[in-house]
Amino acid sequence: MRPFAFLLLALTAACGGEKETPEAAGIESMPGLEKLWVADGFSAPEGVAAAPRTDDGRDLYFISNVAGEPDGKDDEGWISILSEGGEIVTEKFAEGMNAPKGMAVLGGRLYVTDIDQVLIFDIESGEPLGAVEIDRAQFLNDMTVWQGGIFVSDSGAGKIHRIDGDQSMLWLEDDRLGGVNGVLGDGDTLYIATMASGSLYAADTQGTLTEIATGMKNADGIGLVSGGGWLVSSFPGVIYYVSPEGEAAKLVDTREDGVLQNDLTMFGDLVIVPNWNPGTVTAWKIRP
Repeated sequence: MRPFAFLLLALTAACGGEKETPEAAGIESMPGLEKLWVADGFSAPEGVAAAPRTDDGRDLYFISNVAGEPDGKDDEGWISILSEGGEIVTEKFAEGMNAPKGMAVLGGRLYVTDIDQVLIFDIESGEPLGAVEIDRAQFLNDMTVWQGGIFVSDSGAGKIHRIDGDQSMLWLEDDRLGGVNGVLGDGDTLYIATMASGSLYAADTQGTLTEIATGMKNADGIGLVSGGGWLVSSFPGVIYYVSPEGEAAKLVDTREDGVLQNDLTMFGDLVIVPNWNPGTVTAWKIRP
């Protein structure tokens, strides 16, 4: 998500030295990113999730559009559907939200974070199916499917909640989760990115945290690299590669161009990143 006053601390926190090159980070080799396409026509796009494929097998993606302010209850937000080639298939698949951000799909339902609640939609029709209330939620952000449930980060409260069906429960609260943002479930591990410390953590099924890497200011989305390591976006405009040894170096830096790198999401070797500013979505292909 973009910078704003509510999380000003995350923008100004001292997060350790930033590694400009793989050599400085002690990384012998790292993958590259090849830009495939840039799609425009969005309004503060923030999140990505896989949508049902077309009848002929083409991949589609849900894209959340905040449209208004990131914490504004203005009914201006909506969800678009984007094709694998970068064309908008449906501009407003579901609308009337306040500030939709992270999304997850489970059991024929699309779950969408919307500030202090999680909205549910039918993934085929976009019909609203209700909402999940999150106890004392402040700024719900990213989501992932893991261990049979949906896990959602609350960046304002430093918490992670679990959703099962229409019910939620607090799963993890820890002082190290200041500005918690990206979450990604894989096997028995939940990967977590934080903005305040710029860290990438691994949590086991009991919620025990292990820091993998740090120094990535305003860390946002997380992707698993098939050859080893992770991609981590920093929403003001950086994409990092984190090696299996926990060293981080920049792959992409678009801050001078004013292009934000928000909720990075990987589908195989395809990397899709919404750019809140200037209202685009970028697709990259990861290369060895």
